[in-house]
Amino acid sequence: MAAREAEETGEGVAGAIETAVRGEAVLGEGPTWDAARQRLIWVDILSSRVHFFDPATGRRAVLATEQHVGAAKPRAAGGLVVNLRDGVGRYTEDGAFSWLHREPVPGRRGNDAAVAPDGALWAGTMRYDTAPGGGTLSRVAPDGEVRTRLTGVAVSNGTGWSPDGSLMYYIDTPTRRIDVFPYRDGDIGERRTLTETAGPGLPDGMAVDAAGCLWVAFWEGGQVRRYTPDGRLDRTVTVPVSRPTACGFGGSRLADLYITTARVDTDPAAEPLAGSVLVIPDAGQGLPQPPFAG
Repeated sequence: MAAREAEETGEGVAGAIETAVRGEAVLGEGPTWDAARQRLIWVDILSSRVHFFDPATGRRAVLATEQHVGAAKPRAAGGLVVNLRDGVGRYTEDGAFSWLHREPVPGRRGNDAAVAPDGALWAGTMRYDTAPGGGTLSRVAPDGEVRTRLTGVAVSNGTGWSPDGSLMYYIDTPTRRIDVFPYRDGDIGERRTLTETAGPGLPDGMAVDAAGCLWVAFWEGGQVRRYTPDGRLDRTVTVPVSRPTACGFGGSRLADLYITTARVDTDPAAEPLAGSVLVIPDAGQGLPQPPFAG
C-alpha cells in the first residue's frame, strides 16, 4: 500500500545551508557531480546554458546551447549528453555537437533526465504549457535507440535508482506522487505509488543516497525532503528560496547536497538567492552517478 504523507510528518532539520554559486538562473535544474572532472554540472533551462563549477578552486564555466536544455550529464567518452528541446544530443570534450536522437514536437521540450546503472539515459519531456498528457519518459540507449516507456506525462521530473539498481523512482510533478518501478535488464515493470506528498509545494527533482533514501526538492514549497525507502518522510530542510528545483550529491566524498533553484516569477528583493546553487555540506552519503555510455 502506498504511503500517504501527513503535513506534520517529518523531523525538521536546521542544517547549515550555504551558497555554493551565487547566480540568477531563470530555471536552474539538474545538479550532477562529474566524478572524472571533480566538478558540478547543472543547467539553466530557459537561458539555454550548461554551467560548470569546481568547488575546490571556485572556477566556473558556461556552455551555451542552441536550444532550451533540460538536463546535461557527463559522457564516459568525455563531454556531455544533453536533453534539448528537440531531442537528445552529444557534445564532445572540445565542444563539437551532434544529435543522438532528434524528434521535434511543437510546444514540447526536454526536461529532467538521469543516467541508469547500465549507462542509458532516461530522458523526460513536457509541454511548455504543462498540459497533462503532453510529456513522455524514454530510454535512450548509448547507440541512440529510443524506447518510450511512459506516455501521458505532464511534467516529467525526478528519476533515480535504488543503491542495488533493482528499483527506479519517478516523479510526474503535478500528480504530487513519488512512484516506483521494478527495474531489470534496462527496463521497468509495473508502476506503483511509493508515497503521495502533502504540504507546501510540488515534488520536483530528486537524488537517492547510499542508504536508499530519496531527497526531493519541492517547487513552490521552499523545502527539500528526505523519504525512506518505504516512503516515509523522515527529514525536512527549509531553504531560503520558494522554488528549489532539484538536488544531487557531490564533492570529493559525495557528502555535500547541492540544490538548484529558479528565479522565474519570484521577487528578487524578497528572494535574493533565487537562481543560485545552494549546498548543505555533509548532508549524507551520495551514490556515484554513472556517466552516459554513448
